Amino acid sequence: MASAAQAAPDRDQPAIDPATIHELAVTLDKAFKGNLARMTAGITPAGLARVYFDWLAHLALSPGKQLELTDKGLRKLTRFVRYATQAAIDPDTPPTIEPLPQDRRFTDSAWQSWPYNLYYQYFLLNQQWWHNATTGIDGLSPGSERVVSFITRQLLDHCSPSNIPWLNPEISQATLASGGMNLVRGWQNLQEDLQRMATGLPPVGTEAYQPGGNIAITPGKVVYRNRLIELIQYSPTTEQVYAEPVLIMPAWIMKYYILDLEPHNSLVRYLVDQGHTVFMISWRNPDSEDRDLGMEDYRKLGPMAALDAISSIVPGQKIHAVGYCLGGTLLSIAAAAMARDGDGRLASLTTLATQVDFSEAGELLLFIGESEVDYLESMMWKQGYLDGYQMAGAFQILRSNDLIWSHMIHAYLLGERQPMNSLMAWNADLTRMPYRMHSEYLRQLFLNNDLASGRYQVEGHPVVINDIRAPMFVVSTLKDHVAPWKSVYKIHLLADTDEITFLLTSGGHNAGIVSEPGHPRRRYQMRTHRERECYINPDIWQQTTPVSEGSWWPAWQNWLAGYSSDMTAPPAMGNAHYPALCDAPGEYVHIR
Repeated sequence: MASAAQAAPDRDQPAIDPATIHELAVTLDKAFKGNLARMTAGITPAGLARVYFDWLAHLALSPGKQLELTDKGLRKLTRFVRYATQAAIDPDTPPTIEPLPQDRRFTDSAWQSWPYNLYYQYFLLNQQWWHNATTGIDGLSPGSERVVSFITRQLLDHCSPSNIPWLNPEISQATLASGGMNLVRGWQNLQEDLQRMATGLPPVGTEAYQPGGNIAITPGKVVYRNRLIELIQYSPTTEQVYAEPVLIMPAWIMKYYILDLEPHNSLVRYLVDQGHTVFMISWRNPDSEDRDLGMEDYRKLGPMAALDAISSIVPGQKIHAVGYCLGGTLLSIAAAAMARDGDGRLASLTTLATQVDFSEAGELLLFIGESEVDYLESMMWKQGYLDGYQMAGAFQILRSNDLIWSHMIHAYLLGERQPMNSLMAWNADLTRMPYRMHSEYLRQLFLNNDLASGRYQVEGHPVVINDIRAPMFVVSTLKDHVAPWKSVYKIHLLADTDEITFLLTSGGHNAGIVSEPGHPRRRYQMRTHRERECYINPDIWQQTTPVSEGSWWPAWQNWLAGYSSDMTAPPAMGNAHYPALCDAPGEYVHIR
């Protein structure tokens, strides 16, 4: 009996190891959320549910706000009834409410005729009431308020009369005028777009723009290549060049050739023609095998590897470093680490539409919280990267009226294709981001704001922007929805270099940077802040800084020249250690 008892299995011992069960549970959760994320455009339902409950709970505890909303609703209804009555008698009755300046949905004169004027006036009054209902509630956190207000606005825009064919006079008139052929063309456009999406083809018209064909054609050579970058050295066009070369580092969420589009709007060609030796980083489009590449890999294989190559090709010269968007953020991290470690190779640091403090990163922060980051990590977990189409969806939602609804109305209801241009074709040339890198970027920079707080580490030690001593030229754009200019302006609070020149130009995140001389309706403001001068807040800066007409490129080039040495003969294209591998634009730019 004793031996039988000893041989009996321990009933308290689980049949499966708890660690295995935990691993299976994590795998199931990530797989479930990853698949769900593809159906929700990467926006977490749990996060939305939390903020909407937060809003409803605080609204329920605010009887005064409820009374105010009731009063506002009755007043708006009264305004609408009065307007509808007067407009029925007098067609020239002025609107009772005007759209916001950026709202161009109802600018066509057809909207002023009956009954379409009633449709859009009622919509705008309703939209205004919902704005009141989702803002100004006691106890509701600013973050929750922004999310609720933003999502509510997206839902309202979905129901806008401009998006409903029989309520939109432009669509009705086009249908009558063409005998319905606009809808036939729109159906054909929709079928073509769906087919292209299913087969992974880019949008219609992009085939007319090919890197190395009619865009990205500034002559040069690829002089270095690793698993993440190709380094392009551009051929000189002047007999003499400035001694200090220029290194440009774009963000890896975009192809580099936004800065080398067509000859007339290529920043690279402009700099070369002004006598600068220009190097450009072209990022490789990662795939699932690169899932474990992190921010530190991007720093080492990106700017640091490029600086080493340039220092060998142009020995004994300091380097003007330029970073665009996220490339500027990584370049700032690299520059801070170099300053900390005594590496004095930078002659200057220029950032274009770049944030280093993410505490006021605009509407992108709506998508960045613990719930949302975990959701995105689940979406990236299985495939090993964030697909370019998934990221593009988030940016499109930020400007849904311009980038989603307007496109759908013109392409599918009016049957009109918007003509493709080089900037649009570049924007459709999407890239991916590795799982680990994007997770670190979201958590350390966006979610925790580690860089601005002195917690971001390089090689086990923190780096701070305050350590950078190279003069800085910081460019921001007035209508930037990715890197709002007041967020970019925070560099004044973080940097301690002798000189920061801040330039604010008209335009948005991309078009404001691609702003060549001769571009119509371009203007900028520029002021230099020197050591020991008092801080100026951004509103005062904008009010007191003179406005200059035209492109900002010449102003920046003059600044670069002021921090450059005498002119000299152009350096060789590569050298024995970094030989020319192929012609620009290289191979990585073609990887999709």
